[in-house]
Amino acid sequence: MSVLQTTPLNAFHRQHGGRMVDFAGWDMPVQYKSILDEHKAVRQRCGLFDVSHMGEADVKGPDALRFLQHLVTNDCSKLFPGRILYTVMCYPHGGVVDDLLVYMRGENDYFLCINAGNIAKDIAWMQEQVKGFNCTVTDRSPDYGQIAVQGPRAIEIVQTLTQSALSEIKYYHFAEGQVAGVPCLISRTGYTGEDGVELYCPAGDTARLAEAVLAAGVPLGLELTGLGARDSLRLEAGFPLYGHEITEHINPIAAGLGWVVKFEKGPFLGSEILKTEKANGPARKIVFFKTGDRRIVRAGTPVLGPSGLEVGVVVSGTLSPIINEAIGSALVDSAAVKDELSVDIRGTKIIFQLLKPPFVPLKKN
Repeated sequence: MSVLQTTPLNAFHRQHGGRMVDFAGWDMPVQYKSILDEHKAVRQRCGLFDVSHMGEADVKGPDALRFLQHLVTNDCSKLFPGRILYTVMCYPHGGVVDDLLVYMRGENDYFLCINAGNIAKDIAWMQEQVKGFNCTVTDRSPDYGQIAVQGPRAIEIVQTLTQSALSEIKYYHFAEGQVAGVPCLISRTGYTGEDGVELYCPAGDTARLAEAVLAAGVPLGLELTGLGARDSLRLEAGFPLYGHEITEHINPIAAGLGWVVKFEKGPFLGSEILKTEKANGPARKIVFFKTGDRRIVRAGTPVLGPSGLEVGVVVSGTLSPIINEAIGSALVDSAAVKDELSVDIRGTKIIFQLLKPPFVPLKKN
């Protein structure tokens, strides 16, 4: 039996009452008090998340940009120092290796954030693909801790702890500075749809940083927030999760992420297959739904067409605490999208109402 990996905040979680679970091989808090209350805190005030389990990598060298243009679907030539790009990297057959953030620190100097459950796979993939390019891929995951501070009051809270002018850092941009005396990469990004920052810091300083943010935030309504609320928040926002809306078998065109696939930049891994997919249209595609019912539609539930035949499968499902009904996403036959789609929940037919996310109004950063 493998030993669970721990973040630098493991003792912090236990001290503050975190209910710990195995998440992709990591010992992480699913909640502290209540997923519902934590979710609402992020939408209304602020939440503090441990995201130190995420992976990080440096890509450096004269061919760094040329390598990234080959590796990922989005156009990294649009980056400049202080700018962040969301993208995916694909296998030659078009399926997704992972989605990631690419930070440009300087010329020939990039910093990548990758998903926790994919660290070993991603690093191995990138180090294999970098052969033949005059640059290096270095796994920096053990060196960093990371916390996310998300919600309408997030910037107000963190600003009390730093001299960096947070309001001047635009959405999907970053700066380097000190927060509570801890050197941080301050990133105006997040996985909730709310305003806020993600703070990367030296692993050994993570607990000190988290305690400082907690102390500054509690008087303004900040709540410690676990993985349960993180998932319901990201689904309300309509953000994909690897292993659900994007996988080795669900390419970015089928997932509705065509906006991060830039064919005009030239060939990249999977580009020819994805061009064909875009031209012909995907046979199956991701759709988002709500139900008007509070019964959660679990991932793996068959999606039925008007005749009762299976036309797809649910890939994510939860209860939205804000609209108080079940929401989710499903991979369905493209030809069936125009028809009535439903699921059977313990003998009750639940009809999908398809919509384009987000499911709730979100504040634009």
